[in-house]
Amino acid sequence: MTGGRSLYWRGAAKAGQRSRQRRGGGPAWPSPAVSLASGATLGGALIGVAEPAMYLLLAVAVASLAARRWRLLLGAWVALWVLLSLLQQQGARLPAGLAGVTLLADVRVGAARELAGAQRLTLEVERCEPMLADRLACDRLERVRVTHYLAAHQAAGLGSPQPSGRMTVGERWRLALRLRPPTGLANPGRFDYERWLWQQGIQAIGAVVSEPPPYRRALAPEDLRESLLATLEGLALAERTRRWLAALTLGRGERLEAQEWQLLNSTGTTHLAVVSGLHVGLVAVLALGCGRWLSRRIQSGRWRLVRWPWWWAGGFTAGFVWLVGAEPPALRALVMIVIALWVAGGRHAPSAWQGLAVAWTLVVLIDPLSLWRPGLWLSFGAVAALIIMWQGRGLKPHQRSGRGVQTALVTLVRTQLLLALPMAGLVLAFTGQVSLVTVLANLVAVPLVSLILVPAGMLGWAVVLVAPPLALWWWKGWGWVLAALLELLEGLSWPAAMLWLDVDIRLSLALLLWGIGVVICLPGIGRGLKGGAVIALGVALISLAPARPDPRTVRLVVWDVGQGLMVEVHTAGHRLLYDSGPRYASGYAPIDGIWPSPQQFDQVIISHADLDHSGGVERLVEQHEVAHWWHPAGRIPGLPAEQAADGCHWGQQWRWEGVDFRFLWPGSDEAVATLESNDQSCVLLVSSPGGSVLITGDASRRVERYLIAQLPSPPTVLVVGHHGSDDSTGAALIDARAPQLAVASSAAFNRFGHPHDNVIRRLRQAGSCILDTGLDGQLVIDLDRAGVHLVSSGRRRHLHGGVEGLCHGVESRH
Repeated sequence: MTGGRSLYWRGAAKAGQRSRQRRGGGPAWPSPAVSLASGATLGGALIGVAEPAMYLLLAVAVASLAARRWRLLLGAWVALWVLLSLLQQQGARLPAGLAGVTLLADVRVGAARELAGAQRLTLEVERCEPMLADRLACDRLERVRVTHYLAAHQAAGLGSPQPSGRMTVGERWRLALRLRPPTGLANPGRFDYERWLWQQGIQAIGAVVSEPPPYRRALAPEDLRESLLATLEGLALAERTRRWLAALTLGRGERLEAQEWQLLNSTGTTHLAVVSGLHVGLVAVLALGCGRWLSRRIQSGRWRLVRWPWWWAGGFTAGFVWLVGAEPPALRALVMIVIALWVAGGRHAPSAWQGLAVAWTLVVLIDPLSLWRPGLWLSFGAVAALIIMWQGRGLKPHQRSGRGVQTALVTLVRTQLLLALPMAGLVLAFTGQVSLVTVLANLVAVPLVSLILVPAGMLGWAVVLVAPPLALWWWKGWGWVLAALLELLEGLSWPAAMLWLDVDIRLSLALLLWGIGVVICLPGIGRGLKGGAVIALGVALISLAPARPDPRTVRLVVWDVGQGLMVEVHTAGHRLLYDSGPRYASGYAPIDGIWPSPQQFDQVIISHADLDHSGGVERLVEQHEVAHWWHPAGRIPGLPAEQAADGCHWGQQWRWEGVDFRFLWPGSDEAVATLESNDQSCVLLVSSPGGSVLITGDASRRVERYLIAQLPSPPTVLVVGHHGSDDSTGAALIDARAPQLAVASSAAFNRFGHPHDNVIRRLRQAGSCILDTGLDGQLVIDLDRAGVHLVSSGRRRHLHGGVEGLCHGVESRH
């Protein structure tokens, strides 16, 4: 946003000064702009209570009209508009009754990403109907995200208008889709896929099915962006150079590899690879500079008075935003740039705050879902911090332009240092993590990207038109500068510098960082007060440190990993992991997004070799530290053969801080060899003064009948066997040892129907409370001297003294 911020400041600060002079001094806080911005924000905040909110807003609007309170009327109507837009988006979500039902849809391909043997497509739905006539309607669907498995269509011998079966952006197809509501893994403090889908306006997710075969209705129209990408692909450049040119000059950030995004994330420089205010501001400044230079040549006598250079800059910038795909960050920047050009052109004289409020209102009205995107809050938060920082100081950024390189560098360093705390607070609030090297990395990367890479990359496209051979060498030199930047970032990328905080404390710390950062940014605040704020931050950090748990308390964390199992067991001084979650055909493993590396585990138990339980083993070996491994006889995928491990056998036990751990199954290695894979599962019993936990893996009812005699009393918590399949959690076990709380680890809307109706029925008839990660997300359960407590759930996040309050709210989904 640097380019956009500086351009805005030069116009808005100068105009705001004239406005304050006319009004007799003092800050100008225009009520109409504030009313509009407040209404836009309020409309999004009321989505959770939409029905009463609509009536309330209508009443406020009518009362304001009667009383001729025009500013309040404007705010109420804006809030109502945003609220209704969000309700329309919410109402277009796929009904749960259509989950897994084959739908026939006419679509336009809005985005396509290549995967191994597949494509990830974002489709704009033009027409939709279920293939079976007695199903719910799907005609309200507007945007869906699906996976198109190329190999499946080729293996089935299905015809396709394209030999490869691939779909390209802009084409129109008739597809058979199997969809489900837009859900994702719900692990608080981690990436929230469901929230991300809502932010992107995705109303269903799923896959393209093979029957009936895909049919292309229309070819993609000519597209300048695709032509430029094709030109880029045809040049003899390094693959990395092509990826970064596409990202920095054409807005195709999806072309960057996962390792490159991880590098940017670990150094706090992700914003540099997204076309946003930095790039849009540079384009506007360059376009305005060219326009002013040209006007001076052709209208030398009155070039300062002409207005067409400002319109030219705005139009050129709008064209650039269209070229890079008009994604939300670029649209936000465009709105702010247009307002800045209007102000800087001398049309109006608002304050900087008024311009910011108007820009906020326009962005939210154009795209109400932007209220849920961190980029909106980060970009506007950064601009607000800059206004606070420089407004009222003796030397403004626009006054420093003619004072040499040294002053510019000092200003840049000072700005980055002052922005560090408030921006760290905002980043922490929205992502749950913050990098300690962000300030240093941005001091190096921001000038290099904004002053060299982006302008030179854009200039390279002009060179392509004039002298294509020269463009090749131009961009090769560009690639050398890029390589130097990435090497610098690699050197600053220190895993221990990335702080991940639990959701319980991150919001408090984020507000504290932001508040203290604003105090430090405020002009006129004495050094003593600023020093006191920093001391207060240190004291608060100490007070936010988690308290030591009761020595004999057991904390059970059942992670939401989809159709798989991963359970953490914590005592006061030790940590055990039971299973590592699944790994999917695409190579994705949910364990990747759970913890930063490296983590230390005292024990890891892999119940058996199935990939929905052992899918994260390879990541554990490569990224984390495990003191001791357990698994049944045989080879575990991803675990090196030379890795020391013990086989889990009946009777093996140990004690940590007064908490007993004991294997109840299987028997000897010879006996294990005769069992099918599921029945080889290591069955673990954890016993503490507050109760016991039984984890059976995928063991069947046959094994459960053997376990009954080994359980002296019913377990307090049972992790339901085989994700709730009907071949586990049988009547014999439940009748003899019914648990107080049963937890199923399954995926929402999974194709297996887990947990099965019969399993739910047996548990409810026995009086057991049932929780399911597919419905409830991650579950954190404590067993202490007072009993069992549900500490949090990923989707409901209810806090209760026991499980009874939540138990009766959880039913079968079938």
